[in-house]
Amino acid sequence: MLFTTKTMSEWYSNYRGAVLENILIEEVATDSRRNTRNSLFIPLKGESFDGHEFLEDAINNGAVATFWELDKELPSFLPNNFPVFLVDDSLVALQQLASHYRNQVNPTVIGITGSNGKTTTKDLIGTVLQSHYRTHRTKGNYNNHIGLPLTILSMKRDTEVLVLEMGMNHLGEIELLSKIARPDYAVITNIGESHIEFLGSRNGIAQAKLEILTGLKKTGLLFIDGDEALLTELHSRDNVMSVGFNSNNKYVISHFSSTEADATFQLANQTYKLNLLGRHNVKNASFAILIAHELNVPFEKIKNSLVQLEITGMRFEVTKGINNVTIINDAYNASPTSMKASIDIVRDMDSRYKKVLVLGDMFEMGKHSRKLHQTVADSI
Repeated sequence: MLFTTKTMSEWYSNYRGAVLENILIEEVATDSRRNTRNSLFIPLKGESFDGHEFLEDAINNGAVATFWELDKELPSFLPNNFPVFLVDDSLVALQQLASHYRNQVNPTVIGITGSNGKTTTKDLIGTVLQSHYRTHRTKGNYNNHIGLPLTILSMKRDTEVLVLEMGMNHLGEIELLSKIARPDYAVITNIGESHIEFLGSRNGIAQAKLEILTGLKKTGLLFIDGDEALLTELHSRDNVMSVGFNSNNKYVISHFSSTEADATFQLANQTYKLNLLGRHNVKNASFAILIAHELNVPFEKIKNSLVQLEITGMRFEVTKGINNVTIINDAYNASPTSMKASIDIVRDMDSRYKKVLVLGDMFEMGKHSRKLHQTVADSI
């Protein structure tokens, strides 16, 4: 159970139907076609659809209550006792509901943003922390103004740690997500060029990522890519932990080495092995290690978790092809920073066989597109 309709009546005062009968809500649904069990249906609206038109389908598939926007006429088929929460905006109501539920469960929350490496870092942190805590994390790319609330509303009530990925295209979006999630720990993986079309410059991108601070608790810690010049001004703050290869960081990564299968490095006088390749992934793993230390995860559990990672698909995913060919799939998304990192890894790989790079387009580069594509070509 997530909550009951009676509990919801304390959050949403405008309602009709048998709300006060304490009807159990076991899940939240936005897709009327999905079979659910005792769900709250949230009829979202898009450019070409309106979820209010599919309430009957949602009920037939297990919905036992719904949000309903005030300017919409209730359908005639709806029984008088069916619980309806009347709201101004169903999307805002979803976000408010997620915030209420997050506060009720009150897990330790880790929020992760950055131009590249968000999903891998989320998987790293989630894998390490679940070795010691009941952990819930973002699935797939559920990291926006709809996906993040749905991720929160899909966690079990006994969740101890919640790991949330926060994505964005425009200014103000991370601020909204951070205020919903109220993280205890936040991570900025890096500042790249993704969405530069909308934000104008890397400096604009940095400002957008820093919005994660708006919801960070006063006692919270921010972990940053300490090698990124655009974040240098944060190094002197007490609640900021800078991590990287440069010697000016609070936590310096050293003794890095790599094989075709894994990477080895040192952090805070301990040696770790990671079953991912590349300096950027070692940095992402360092965020996971340091947050795990903050949460008192035993060293052996941290160490063992890093060699047993399961990463979301198409993020430097290594498989074997015909004739034992090694295929590396890093095709989920592309930016100059991520492409150059992948190229560096392939270049550094020891192999007596031919290496072939297949590169696709990078989008949302705007007026910078030609120049940024050229920087990738120049790095090969």
